[in-house]
Amino acid sequence: MTRETVLSPRMPIEAALQRVLTDPRFLVAWGGLVAGSLLVLLVDLARNNRALPSLMQVVWGLTVLYSGPIGLAVYWFAGRTQISHDSIWRRGVRSVSHCYSGCGAGEVAGITLAAGILALHTTGVVLVTFTFAYIAGFSLTVGPLVQEGVGFREAVVDAFYSETPSITVMEVVAIGVDIRLAGEATIGEPLFWSSLIFSLSIGLIAAYPVNLALIHQGVKEGMGNPATMA
Repeated sequence: MTRETVLSPRMPIEAALQRVLTDPRFLVAWGGLVAGSLLVLLVDLARNNRALPSLMQVVWGLTVLYSGPIGLAVYWFAGRTQISHDSIWRRGVRSVSHCYSGCGAGEVAGITLAAGILALHTTGVVLVTFTFAYIAGFSLTVGPLVQEGVGFREAVVDAFYSETPSITVMEVVAIGVDIRLAGEATIGEPLFWSSLIFSLSIGLIAAYPVNLALIHQGVKEGMGNPATMA
């Protein structure tokens, strides 16, 4: 890259992950799973969930694009108007998915620019990527809130206080994993991209309990129940 950094010797699990993430068979299989998951999502949105706000549909599309069948499972569990009942677990899923969809786009753009094009050192890569991810995640949280009827000013203030912890945890974990696995990969190498996608999903998982805690403490309400939109 050059996400240049002083890296300690690879631990067995890291070396194994690198082998998997650069295996052509895995890359082809994962690409097929993502394409199939996107197709299922788009068909379901068109046939059964047109009532969802347009930005929510974008959120789910990006979530599935980043995480394939994992993202589709998340949508099926918490994002459809057909869910049987709502719960804090589902609210947490919707909340982290909003953060994830925007942060993911920002992280991909930031790390491609900083590491792949500008070839910045590690500190520069981290700062640029985190900034891009924060701005994108913040923006894609405010948008759905406004579409649900929240005033713009209130949505901005709410997003600032409620999303900063989630975005911070998500990006510290995701960027850290990406640099650890692909710190020496260049933009033309498969590991550059496969590690980026893998790290995004790890960031999603890491931020989920943060969102549950924020909802439980009343810091954030979580996005509205989609079943009420049917």
